[in-house]
Amino acid sequence: MIDEVLFPIGLLIVVAKLMEGFLGRLRLNSIVAYALTGMMLGPVLGFVEPTSELHLFLDIGIFVLFFIIGLEEIDVPAFVSTLRGRYFLAAIISVGISMLAAMAVVSDLFDAGFVLGLGLADALALSGVLSLSSLGLVAKVLADGGHLKEPIGLKMFAVVIIAEVLALLLVGFTVGQTGEGLSYLGVLRLFGQIIGFVVVAWILSARLLPAAIGFLQRFLNVPELSFGLLIGGLFLMVVAAESVGLHGTIGALLFGAALSGLPHEIRADILPGMRSASEGLFVPLFFASAGLHFDLSFADLPAATIAALVLVPLLGKFLGAFVGARVTRIESPLALTAGLMAKGVAEIALLLVLFDVGVIDKRVFSLLVLVMLGYILLMPQVIGLAVRRARETDRSELPRSLPPSFARLALEDVKVSNVLDTARAYPAPRISVRDFVSEWRVPNQHDYLVVEDGQVAGIVSMVRLRLLPRGSWATTTLKDVLRQTTPRAHPDEPLDDVLERMTHHSLTVIPVTDPESGEFLGSVASHDVVDLILLMDEIEGELLQLDEDEETPESP
Repeated sequence: MIDEVLFPIGLLIVVAKLMEGFLGRLRLNSIVAYALTGMMLGPVLGFVEPTSELHLFLDIGIFVLFFIIGLEEIDVPAFVSTLRGRYFLAAIISVGISMLAAMAVVSDLFDAGFVLGLGLADALALSGVLSLSSLGLVAKVLADGGHLKEPIGLKMFAVVIIAEVLALLLVGFTVGQTGEGLSYLGVLRLFGQIIGFVVVAWILSARLLPAAIGFLQRFLNVPELSFGLLIGGLFLMVVAAESVGLHGTIGALLFGAALSGLPHEIRADILPGMRSASEGLFVPLFFASAGLHFDLSFADLPAATIAALVLVPLLGKFLGAFVGARVTRIESPLALTAGLMAKGVAEIALLLVLFDVGVIDKRVFSLLVLVMLGYILLMPQVIGLAVRRARETDRSELPRSLPPSFARLALEDVKVSNVLDTARAYPAPRISVRDFVSEWRVPNQHDYLVVEDGQVAGIVSMVRLRLLPRGSWATTTLKDVLRQTTPRAHPDEPLDDVLERMTHHSLTVIPVTDPESGEFLGSVASHDVVDLILLMDEIEGELLQLDEDEETPESP
């Protein structure tokens, strides 16, 4: 019995990792390698068949996968900080138009002849999958091409992360309701479940668990304590999501997203083990199973249905992304459109979930998996070409706040001391609001540090000042409108930790103090970090040019 369980699992993992190595030499994505492994060992050679034991591993794999997606890709504080901004509006338009196009194909709302005829909940879940954007794929393409630290890289990163959060949350909450009719009362009940679960999960994950991990690590001498607590917490969160009628994937996704703000030290402790378990076991096995279920039965679908499932979501995604960029007047709309059209890991994973719960049959599943593999193969080249052709000269369109997840990729190992501003002058709390606005206000700066006698008095925000009647500006001092509860940073802290803290408190500037004496040393502002990223990119470009000049032989 144990041979029947372990043989297919071991064979899939070994062949998948070998296939990843071979196809990697051809610059093919690892997900393609895993899916081809499943196709080869399953439908083609007949060595492996889907079994209940294999299915248990797949369930664990998808939960670990979505936990990591939430942990590394879903930057909720940055998402919240973009509300009402043009990047948020562009993402809303992109996802909205894309969803409408997909709904026209998969639902019975428009009474088209080629539709799948799914009910509302099922159609929303599948349309959400077809409307997803892949931040992981975009970040990898930008990093590989050296564009991550360029203005276009930051813009694309900011828009795609918002679109991915919107679509993932929609899919995650509707997939648990698949197969059921949604009445108005059912929608209200589902909304209440979502709100309640999110609030409880967020408090436990983002507030209590990190503090508990830090305390227990100092109090107990247990190897891999944080790793064990997070894995156990992940499974408990999955069970909690299932118990309230939501799919376990949304529990795993929210658990990871809530923990995305973990301190650098804890992340460094847990992520290596988590990535090893994921990339060495669960992810290859999971995507190989997608290949096990793949066949050519999609050829039996009507030609109109095949064309609609392939082309309508593609055109809807392109139209939504392009219109979103144009309406919000974000520069380089074609480059941003290419980024929003990226597809990656989560789409195939969610298609397998929808197939498992009976939303789509094997024909539709096989067709859409083939489509997603096409996206994975082609979109990196399209994104790279679009970014290279973009001409970014105006930095005024950059996001006002830098996503901490972007900093973790672009500013690895950079400390606060690298961007610490020690020479800046600061207003005193006794000056009037009128004098402050006329003498200290700087365009595109939203928060100002107020200092008195070398000590931080607080932070004043332009948003708060605009709420004051102009007639009271002359008699109101900064001391009267200060935000006195101000977070602090220390020079030796990782910069991404500090950006996480700034985003959490909705600030664009933070004072830096000595951790022992409390002496005020200077400040770090969001625009300082953006300037550092752009400067690093310029320096890297100049160094590459110098290397090319040295390698070029002089003409006789």
